[in-house]
Amino acid sequence: MAENNETKEISVEQKLKALHQLQLKVTEIDKIKILRGELPMEVQDLEDEIEGLKTRISNTESEIANITTEIAARKTKIAESTELVKKYTEQIDNVRNSREFDHLSKEIEFQKLEIELAEKNIADFGAAIDRKKSTLEEAKGLLEEKQTMLADKKEELEEIIVETKQDEERLRKEAKDIEAMIEPRLLQAFKRIRKNARNGLAVVSVERDACGGCFNKIPAQRQLDIRSRKKIIVCEHCGRILIDPEMGAEK
Repeated sequence: MAENNETKEISVEQKLKALHQLQLKVTEIDKIKILRGELPMEVQDLEDEIEGLKTRISNTESEIANITTEIAARKTKIAESTELVKKYTEQIDNVRNSREFDHLSKEIEFQKLEIELAEKNIADFGAAIDRKKSTLEEAKGLLEEKQTMLADKKEELEEIIVETKQDEERLRKEAKDIEAMIEPRLLQAFKRIRKNARNGLAVVSVERDACGGCFNKIPAQRQLDIRSRKKIIVCEHCGRILIDPEMGAEK
């Protein structure tokens, strides 16, 4: 009964082989990601650009609408001032004294200045609208261009994903099966090393008396220890797990 409860202990050599096989699988997955290249990032960048352009277009359209409202207000002001000029001009013919005459003359002059100012405002606003309409058309053209580019990039990415999806799913399943054979502490160490490694290699073989990851020389005695497959040895320079060339050649 006690024998059934014993946990099956795998040898260091088996652990190293499992780590090596796991490295082979995740390296293949990395190659698939490289095949996709920068497309996912390019798609995201284009989507961000498109959102920015849409915001710019919306803001510009709001600004044009606000300026159009201001123009309408100035036109109303011109109409009101024109009526007042007409009214005061009629009244000035019936004044009884010079004080009334001066007062009405000043009112007429003031309203004429108001009309001139409103007309200048309308001209300035008109020029501003022309500039903003030009900006708007430019942004709309750019938006259309970016949307076309995005559609093309998405189609290209989708084709690659479809082509590689089956292989990636198979590799991920195989990697998961291998992970189940590796003790959690060792698996965590593998993932940590892999994350910190520039090329994603956590397990490398000794090649030409050097680490296959950082290419620093491995002492002869240490190489003997690696070949013995009796303990897990890491490179003292880069921290990668080291295996002998024969195991490294296994697929």
